[in-house]
Amino acid sequence: MNARSLSYSLLLAGALMGLAAPAWSADPGTNPGVSWSGLSAPQQQALGQFQGQWNNLPAERQQALATGAQRWLSMTPQQRDDARQRFQTWQRLPPDQRDLIRQRWQRFQQLTPSQQQAVRQNFHAYAGLPAAQREQLRQRWLNATPQERSQMLQRQRAQRFQRATRPPPMPRPRFHR
Repeated sequence: MNARSLSYSLLLAGALMGLAAPAWSADPGTNPGVSWSGLSAPQQQALGQFQGQWNNLPAERQQALATGAQRWLSMTPQQRDDARQRFQTWQRLPPDQRDLIRQRWQRFQQLTPSQQQAVRQNFHAYAGLPAAQREQLRQRWLNATPQERSQMLQRQRAQRFQRATRPPPMPRPRFHR
């Protein structure tokens, strides 16, 4: 599996965890759930495998499934194919790797919105790099000691802070001949 497909798998895993998160974190009794008859016909068709057990599912799980079905129905055929492929990649991951992804997703969910935005920006910046440069950075990180990794992170934070607090550049004067 190449780094790009793994990245997409991680994003799908995050999306899937986001759909299921209410079932794990919600306080029982705070969500009234969704009755089967309250689902639209297309939602019922998408969730047909759950019809027989729907009333036995926790309310939070019903809500998550209904929301997921609605999201699925709003996708284009290409988006659905992409999602299927990412899910198949997720299913092929070893259980320990899935657990690690779930743990990272839960940590991400605990970040402040600005911290989440910084993570997203870093991901997009990394994904936009040429493959050779991404691999070089990855190897540098993997070969670093914990102390070196800590220093790398501190430098990155300092650079981000400097960019955020730096005043905008002055316009250069234009001289006409």
